[in-house]
Amino acid sequence: MSQEIIKLMLQGIEETFYMVAVATVIAGIIGIPLGVTLVTTSKGHILQNLFINRILGTIVNIIRSVPFIILMVAIIPLTRLVAGTSIGTAAACVPLTIVAIPFLSRLVETSIRDVDYGLVEAADPWCDALPDHPQGPPAGSLPTIINNVTVLIVNLIGASAMAGAIGGGGLGDIAIRYGYQRFRPDVMLATIIILIVVVNLIQYGATWHRIKRTRNKGIDPTWS
Repeated sequence: MSQEIIKLMLQGIEETFYMVAVATVIAGIIGIPLGVTLVTTSKGHILQNLFINRILGTIVNIIRSVPFIILMVAIIPLTRLVAGTSIGTAAACVPLTIVAIPFLSRLVETSIRDVDYGLVEAADPWCDALPDHPQGPPAGSLPTIINNVTVLIVNLIGASAMAGAIGGGGLGDIAIRYGYQRFRPDVMLATIIILIVVVNLIQYGATWHRIKRTRNKGIDPTWS
């Protein structure tokens, strides 16, 4: 493999990390509160408002129902409006973020619903429902939410590679332009290996962090 391809690979890794980081941060800022809102405004909960709950739930479901590759093409006018262009790394951040927000919100919603209802009812819904219980199995949802963010990052890495199909930059763009279109199976293979390594490192890192924090609290890691 030539030095030019190696340089492109390094650039692709940097662009992939940039896209995933932007989408993850924005999704965390919007998606986590949205997930909390979906729970607390549902029937029988402390901020019950079925009108708001159904509107937000419908929007989330609609976005999640559209395949990512179709969504990228469908929102090109919005991407141009936000990023000033429809191709490149900055442009790919727009559809990645739009997909990430509802995805994370549903994961957070599921996590919070696992919290004991009495705890949520007696707590500040935006704060006290999230920390984990200091003893035994976590009564709160924070450990699971951390795991959910890991799931989100892994999915975004795959989606960012898919963004290469429309010139989104990153490793996916390199795999298509320099691997597929130029009949370079070595480039394709190298891209796949890099993606596998990155995903596994992220997953192992999240697992290590979970085990470490639970052990520091004297909790059996199998509960987290």
